[in-house]
Amino acid sequence: MLDRPVVLLVNPAAGGGRARKAQPAVEAALRGQGVTLRSEATRSLDHARELAAAAADAGDAVVTLSGDGLIGCVAGVLRGRPDAVLGVLPGGRGNDFVRVLGLPRDPVEAAAILPRCEARRLDVGDVDGATFIGIASLGFDSEANRIANASPSFLGPLAYVYGALRGLAAYRPATFTLTLDDGEVLERRAFTVAAANSKAYGGGMFIAPGAELDDGLLDVVIVGDMTRRHFVGNLPKVFKGTHVTEPEVEVRRTRTLEIRTDRPFDVYADGDPIGATPVTISCVPQAVPVLCPPAA
Repeated sequence: MLDRPVVLLVNPAAGGGRARKAQPAVEAALRGQGVTLRSEATRSLDHARELAAAAADAGDAVVTLSGDGLIGCVAGVLRGRPDAVLGVLPGGRGNDFVRVLGLPRDPVEAAAILPRCEARRLDVGDVDGATFIGIASLGFDSEANRIANASPSFLGPLAYVYGALRGLAAYRPATFTLTLDDGEVLERRAFTVAAANSKAYGGGMFIAPGAELDDGLLDVVIVGDMTRRHFVGNLPKVFKGTHVTEPEVEVRRTRTLEIRTDRPFDVYADGDPIGATPVTISCVPQAVPVLCPPAA
């Protein structure tokens, strides 16, 4: 239960201004549930880190009204603080973390039930010291994310599909050398490698349908080499998570993953660039208490 004052961190640019527009109604919904509330607009991720650290130092809960990128940023600040509490409200384009938690994807509806949610310690991912809450991926995903981030805001979550289709024309698979925590080395010619703390990314693409937020493991999803026509044909399956039955898709579980590639790639997580190859990605178990619906 939410038993302390709240600092609401609002990214006014998230979702093409969706978070800013929803802010007054969200504040009213929280106050209507008896929440003591103070709101802050974030100017940058560094500013958000300062605000989150100050709130945690004061013993306040931090609630984000934003996309997944700000959630991951704040989780990095709260990571390892035993008394911290993080709440999340959907204000971005994809809102995949909210989707996986089982919160309503309408920010006002989510705010109305947030005070009754329970704090559960969830895992986070780590990319060479930087924190993410969802999925870190690279390869084809690097290009698709870059295009999606530059796309018009009116596309909403379709920006990720747009990025995938636009990126496909010029992309060629790469060779990935993957080292798992048991020392096994995999060399794969592949489109994409994803290290998943959560199930979904890209506005509802369930790239790792078996991933859990509290199992202490990353689901490593390797989307192998295939024709472009086959890749496009399988794209709708990702929204249901059924693509993992395809012979070109391989799933492994590990606590840590070292990745080397035959050409450089940026690593994207929670919609933003977070690192570059070569890279080590790991799971940090039970790192952050997050307000979750009872049935989550």
